[in-house]
Amino acid sequence: MDFKIEPISNPQLEQTLLHKINTKTKPIGALGTLEDVAFQIGKIQQTHDPKLKQPTIIVFAGDHGIAKQGEVNPYPQEVTAQMVYNFLNGGAAINVFCKQHQIDLKIVDAGVNHNFETSNGLVNAKIAMGTKNYQDAPAMSIEEYHKAITTGSELVKDTFKKGCNSIGFGEMGIGNTSSASLLMSYFTNISIEECVGSGTGLDNNAIVKKQNILSQVFNQYTITSPVEALTHYGGFEIVMMVGAILRAAALKMTIIIDGFIVTAALLAAHALDKNVLDYCIFAHTSGEQGHQKMLTFLNKKPLLNLGMRLGEGTGTAVAFPIIASAVAFLNDMASFESAGVSESK
Repeated sequence: MDFKIEPISNPQLEQTLLHKINTKTKPIGALGTLEDVAFQIGKIQQTHDPKLKQPTIIVFAGDHGIAKQGEVNPYPQEVTAQMVYNFLNGGAAINVFCKQHQIDLKIVDAGVNHNFETSNGLVNAKIAMGTKNYQDAPAMSIEEYHKAITTGSELVKDTFKKGCNSIGFGEMGIGNTSSASLLMSYFTNISIEECVGSGTGLDNNAIVKKQNILSQVFNQYTITSPVEALTHYGGFEIVMMVGAILRAAALKMTIIIDGFIVTAALLAAHALDKNVLDYCIFAHTSGEQGHQKMLTFLNKKPLLNLGMRLGEGTGTAVAFPIIASAVAFLNDMASFESAGVSESK
C-alpha cells in the first residue's frame, strides 16, 4: 500500500509563520516549546491560521500468543478483554482524560482472544484470536499483516472524513511490550537487553527472564525488511497502528504520539516512509525504560515527562491541552501592532 506522504517544508509559509509567532506581544522565544508546536502544526496544515478539529484517540486492542505462557507478563492474557470492557463502560484512565479534554474516543478489537457479543461502541476489526507465539512461528501471516495495515488505514480515513484533523493512538494488549521491544531492537539496532523494561510490573528477576526469552526469539529469525519484522514480532494492534499512522500523515493530520508501544509502531512507519515524522508531535516520555532510547533514535523531544507507563493513549490525552494552547496563542494572542505595544529595539 502506497501512502504518498508529502514533506511539510514550505519556505514561504515558514517565513510567514515565524513572523506571526515572533510579533506576538512577548519576547521572541518566550513561549518556548509552544512556539515550536504552533510552527509545526501550521506547516502540517499549510496555513498560518491552523485549527484542531474533532481531536480523536483510537485505541487498538489485540492479544499476543506469547502471553498465554505467562513467562513475559505478570497479568494473564484475559486482562486484555477485561480492559476492553472497561473502556466500553467508561471506567479506564483514557476514558477519564478524553472526557475531561473533549477528545473523541474509539475502541477497536484488532485481534483480542475473546468474542465480544453486541458490545456497544466497539469497532469489530478482529484479524484473528490473537497472534501466534513467535517463540514457535511468526506472529502473523503476510495476508494478516496486509489486512491489519489496511484496516488501520481505513479507520483513520473514516475518522478524517467525519471532520477530524488531529489524532492520537492508544493500545491494549497483554504482552505487547515484548512485541514492542523486539521491534525496537530491530529498527534501532539497540540490544534486546536495553529495550526490555518492566512492562506491567515485572521485578528484576522477571525482567532478566524476559530479556533472555526475547533474545532467543530475536536470534531465531533472519529479518530483512520492516514488513518481515512486523509479521514476525508484531501484534495486530501494533500493525493496525502502523497503517493508521501512515494514513494520518498522508491525509496531513496532526499525529500525537503516545508512549512505548505507539512509538514502536512509529519506528516501523518511519522505516516505511521517513516523511511520517513531519506530522508527529511526541506527547511524553514513558516510564518504560526503552522509550527514551526510541526518542533519542528519532531525535525527538516530547512535551511531558510524568513517569507515565499506562498506555491506552493516556499520555496523548494528557498532552493535548498543551497542543491546543499552542494553536490558541498563534490564533488569538495580540501582536505588538494590534495591541499598540512597542517592540524591542
